[in-house]
Amino acid sequence: MDEDSRIVALEEVPDDGTFLFTVRDGFDTKEAIIVELSDAVVAFENYCPHWTDVRLDKGSGATVRNGQLVCEKHGATFESDSGLCNYGPCEGAVLEEVSVTTENGVVYLTDERYEFENQGPSGDHDLSSRGRIGFSGN
Repeated sequence: MDEDSRIVALEEVPDDGTFLFTVRDGFDTKEAIIVELSDAVVAFENYCPHWTDVRLDKGSGATVRNGQLVCEKHGATFESDSGLCNYGPCEGAVLEEVSVTTENGVVYLTDERYEFENQGPSGDHDLSSRGRIGFSGN
């Protein structure tokens, strides 16, 4: 495999969480998360399909409960192997998969839409706690 597509050593992917990384699509960056399954790894874009600015992994690992990814904003749950939302406001939606593979204990990006950018967050998001509704005070 090409060293430029190397994401992380498999042993660094948490058993009960996610590993956050950033990919580049031309000029734009996107975050993605790796989930380790019993016999493989999968990766998904790091957002909830209900509100695409809501990140599943905010930098310290997404919540994984009973083998399912959890959106902390909505309580939606996603099957870790397929990304299918089986509960919540986006029930029936599917997380956007990012193609990865493992070779010799290393996870590599194989998705032709993206180039590997870096481990961790993209830095292209607002960490404030403000709401979606603006108040002008007038």
